[in-house]
Amino acid sequence: MEITKVDEVRYAIEKDEKQGMTTGVTLYANDALFEKIKKDHTINQAVNATTMPGIAGNVLVMPDGHEGYGLPVGGVVAFDAENGIVSPGACGYDINCGVRLIKTNLTEKDLKPKMHQLLGLLFKNVPSGVGSELKTGLTADDLERICEEGVEYAVSKGFGQKDDIEFTEEMGTMKGAAFDKVSKDARARGKHELGTLGSGNHFLEIQKVEKIFKKDVAKVYGLSEGQVVVMVHTGSRGFGHQICSDFLKRLVPYQQQKDIKLVDPELSYAHVGDQEAQDYLGAMRCAVNFAFTNRQIITNSVRKSFEEVFGKSSDALGMELLYDVAHNIVKLEEHSVDGKRMKLLVHRKGATRSFPKGHKEVNSAYRSVGQPVLIPGSMSTASYVLCGAEGSMKETFGSSCHGSGRVMSRHQALRDIPAEKTFDALEKKGVQIMVKSRKLISEEAEWAYKNVDDVVSVVQKAGLADIVARNAPLGVVKG
Repeated sequence: MEITKVDEVRYAIEKDEKQGMTTGVTLYANDALFEKIKKDHTINQAVNATTMPGIAGNVLVMPDGHEGYGLPVGGVVAFDAENGIVSPGACGYDINCGVRLIKTNLTEKDLKPKMHQLLGLLFKNVPSGVGSELKTGLTADDLERICEEGVEYAVSKGFGQKDDIEFTEEMGTMKGAAFDKVSKDARARGKHELGTLGSGNHFLEIQKVEKIFKKDVAKVYGLSEGQVVVMVHTGSRGFGHQICSDFLKRLVPYQQQKDIKLVDPELSYAHVGDQEAQDYLGAMRCAVNFAFTNRQIITNSVRKSFEEVFGKSSDALGMELLYDVAHNIVKLEEHSVDGKRMKLLVHRKGATRSFPKGHKEVNSAYRSVGQPVLIPGSMSTASYVLCGAEGSMKETFGSSCHGSGRVMSRHQALRDIPAEKTFDALEKKGVQIMVKSRKLISEEAEWAYKNVDDVVSVVQKAGLADIVARNAPLGVVKG
């Protein structure tokens, strides 16, 4: 296949009907990132996705893109909501993996004498690692309500404050969730997982706002240089993973019955009008609401931990939610495609919604500047706050990147990066860490990831989002 460099931050693969492509691929990257992306199956997976029926526009790959299950992580693909398809693999196993940022009015100076105590309490109050559980007192009936009502129900049960709802994507509740489409296995796995981080690349990180790039937007977001903030990165845990697994299995006989020939079995799908598609969407939305609520309960635990350490209420500590974004999700949205307005099922897999100022779906507090886009880095590198830009609506169905993007598999990172090297790097940068598994720490070492500065620079140059602030890590809690 021929890959054309369009400009400094864009590469293109034109539609090739001989390969069964129904559309092209647009890949966002600078030269250095493109060289890394070429080393795995990212490009082949994106080309495979172009063979799926009902696609609107091009298949898109963000600068943090890397090989995934079926569709690459960092992939965005949209299908006609009336005549298209739904693909669990194009959403991913960790449904509504996402990020939220909690503000404080503290500085690093306030934090330093209490950091070890605070990390210890966060480590205790927010369980992490494989199989982590939290006794919340929530029942099976509560789980159903959470899956269908999301953050609003959690707040009504005392897990947070009403303002949190407004500052969560989808207002913390994705409509159309159908709990009766969730398997018993998924329900059993999710029962005690709410309020936990889990493992892998999920973390809770105390950060300081190191630099402000757009003062007007930062003022609206309530960010200032030197301010301490808390970033939470996790998703729907085993609950969402089980839902994805259940429907991938269910689609095997469906493909056979419909005589669907797939270029990649990981890109299995169901036509929108069929029961399998509707059932998946109903269950997927339950996992979305579960994940929003998971991060909400974690936020409640974070606030309580800060209150205990600093002897003040979370209100007095200024612990307001800046925003919560999803980056593994299927959403019904309206976009322009070749000058025509269309209702689409936008699959974002390792991509963040990036709606610009004035968009009706950006909450009223931020509509004058655009939606916050939260980009976590690896453990010892910067994270970023961006804001949605108009270019995303013209090119990427209102989407941006979601993180650094891996350059090593977890297995390779564990094999090639000694744990002590990772701990030494954190210590040299003054980053304190509490981790469930010291053995697995190198999975998330900085060398296993792309340069997050390059990634956010690309999306800014492409006009998909603007850089508002860079945050530096101070302390990390993870599995």
